[in-house]
Amino acid sequence: MIDLRSDTVTKPTQAMRKVMVDAEVGDDVWGDDPSVNRLEAYAAEITGMEAGLFVPSGTQSNLVGILSHCQRGEEYIVGQQAHTYKYEGGGAAVLGSIQPQPVELEPDGTMPLGKIRAVIKPDDFHYAISKLLCLENTIGGKVLPMEYISAATSLASDHKLGNHLDGARLFNAVVRLGCKATDITRFFDSVSICLSKGLGAPVGSVLCGPADFIKTGRRWRKMLGGGMRQAGIIAAAGLYALENNIDRLAEDHDNAALLGKALAEIDELDVSLQTMHTNMVFFKPRDGRVEELTDHLASREILIEPGSEIRLVTHMQVSADDVLATAEAIKAFYQQS
Repeated sequence: MIDLRSDTVTKPTQAMRKVMVDAEVGDDVWGDDPSVNRLEAYAAEITGMEAGLFVPSGTQSNLVGILSHCQRGEEYIVGQQAHTYKYEGGGAAVLGSIQPQPVELEPDGTMPLGKIRAVIKPDDFHYAISKLLCLENTIGGKVLPMEYISAATSLASDHKLGNHLDGARLFNAVVRLGCKATDITRFFDSVSICLSKGLGAPVGSVLCGPADFIKTGRRWRKMLGGGMRQAGIIAAAGLYALENNIDRLAEDHDNAALLGKALAEIDELDVSLQTMHTNMVFFKPRDGRVEELTDHLASREILIEPGSEIRLVTHMQVSADDVLATAEAIKAFYQQS
C-alpha cells in the first residue's frame, strides 16, 4: 500500500520499536519518568527554550500553549487556514473562552503585516483583548521566509502580544532552509513540535517555552486529560525521532519534488509547483473527477485524500519508486478515460 494521505500515517521503524521496548519508565504525572524527562529536556535544548512539556497530540500542544498565553476574553490572531484555527475543533474558544481572530493568508502562507496590524484591538472594553500572534511553519508544506517571521513577530511584540509557533512540521522548514531550529524559534515565546508526522514517532508532541510558562502548561495539560503515567515508552520513540530522523526529511522533500515534476507532465492536472517547498504536492484535476481518480488509485493500493485540491504527502514509508508508480497510475487513469 502506498499511503499519501498524510505524513501522520508513518509507522515506527524496527530501531524505534527497540528503544520503545527498552525504555525506562516512571510516573510522568509525578515527574518520575526518565524517558519523558529526557525528551522534554532535549526538545527544549534544540528549540532554544527553557523547558518542554510532552503531550499526546499537536492539537493539545497548541491548545495548552494558547491557554497558557491567554485568559478568558482575550484573543489570538491566526491565519484563516492555520491548523490552530481551522483544524483543532475550536478548542481555545470552547475550553478557554479565547477568541480567534482569523486573517486571510497570502498564497505563500504569510499573513500580511498590514492585516495583522489592522486586527490588533485598541484598549477599549468593547473589544476582546489582543494577546497572541500564532504563526505556522511549515503551512501547507510552505516554508515561511525568515525575514517575514522576524517582521511579523516584531510587530506583535511592539503591540505587547506574545508569539506562538505551531511548528508541527518545523523540522521540514529547518531542512529546507539548511538552518538550525533555533534560527526560527528564537523569534517566538513558545513553540509546538510534532513527533508523529515526518519524524515518524507513533504519537506525541512537545510544547516548549519559558519555565514558568511550561509550569502553567503542565496544569492545563492535566485539566485537559493529557497527564500520562508510564509514558516513557512513547517518549523514547519521540526522542529517537528527534535524534535520528530530522536530516532524513530531505529524502521526503526530494520525493515530493520528483512526484510534482511527474504530475506536471500530465496535461489533465493543474499542479502547484511554485509553492512546493517540502513534502507536499497539491494538484487539481481539470475535469473535476476527484472521486473517480481516488477510487482508481485505491484499486491499485494507492491511498489519497480527496478534496477540491488534492494533497499528496511524502514520508519515510514512501520511496522514489512509490511516487513514480503513483504518477504512472494517475497517468493511466486519464489514458483509459
